[in-house]
Amino acid sequence: MADFLIRRGNLRDTSWTETPAAPLADGQARLKVDAFALTANNVTYATFGEAMGYWSFFPAADPAFGRVPVWGFATVTESKAEGVAPGARVYGYLPVSEQFDVSPIRVSAASFMDGAAHRQGLAPIYNTYIFNAADPSYDPAFEAQQMLFRPLFTTGWMIDDCLMETGADIPETVVISSASSKTALALAHCLKQRGAVEAIGLTSPANKAFVEASGLYARTTTYDEVDSLHARGLTAYVDFLGRPALTADVHHALKDRLVRSLVIGVTDWEGNRAPVEAPGPQPEFFFVPTYAAERAKALGADELNARTGKSLAGFYAASSKYLTPEHQKGRAAIETAWRQTLDAKVSPSTGLILSF
Repeated sequence: MADFLIRRGNLRDTSWTETPAAPLADGQARLKVDAFALTANNVTYATFGEAMGYWSFFPAADPAFGRVPVWGFATVTESKAEGVAPGARVYGYLPVSEQFDVSPIRVSAASFMDGAAHRQGLAPIYNTYIFNAADPSYDPAFEAQQMLFRPLFTTGWMIDDCLMETGADIPETVVISSASSKTALALAHCLKQRGAVEAIGLTSPANKAFVEASGLYARTTTYDEVDSLHARGLTAYVDFLGRPALTADVHHALKDRLVRSLVIGVTDWEGNRAPVEAPGPQPEFFFVPTYAAERAKALGADELNARTGKSLAGFYAASSKYLTPEHQKGRAAIETAWRQTLDAKVSPSTGLILSF
């Protein structure tokens, strides 16, 4: 079994290792990784791997290394777990490995959770595997889009819901950094569906044309133009870039119009993340599993899933306007894709889908 390992202290130090497959214990199942997406979100998982426990999902034998989680499809090849049959195909959180073992619990016709000891206490949203055959959001025509966008769209949807449905001050404008990133596109899509809120995209000069062509933003501003940023009415800032100096500049530019400042990710993972003093509401870290659990209690899990599922289905088709999946296969392709993603060398109009 081949595993792609990343040194925790140096994300560019990678290697492949072969691990012999041990016999399955009672209650376990073995899954073969079919395909997965690789995006800047996975770099965020690695960057916050220690602080947020992302390295804990798929630990490596050498604790100096880890297996970064990805989202994709896998097929059950062997099983000693009741209700999880060989041949069943699932969507969920995977390691960059040819195969991996799980200990299914809470098995139903729709899904199961991995009850392995090392995954106890980790967010349920990451421990759940959904059977394709019973998944109302699954469409074989949009498998690539599901791998690329399903978790990222959920993040975007939850941010939109937090700002527009549960916040004390409802913004008329939302400023979004790293506007070409996939989660930012998902958020901008959700805001546009509302019609009454204006999204402003912040991006690099190299990605400005792409952001404008997406049609999701009312205006696009480059990072070096933030000093002249202006917005209509009450404004929220959603930061996917993770650059505190930029956050401070945005706060200074928006002054008393700024009512919320959310930190989501770090596409600028090598940048200086030392806090910078900024006026107005202080940045708050938005953790999707926590917010999703709160909304599930308030709305009911079925209602929350129905709302996100309906919005997600529309987004898959809409995303084809500005993003094309690109399929690559093999160990060399996976390693190259990781380095390109680290260095932000993947075109924002491309979605990487990888397989062994």
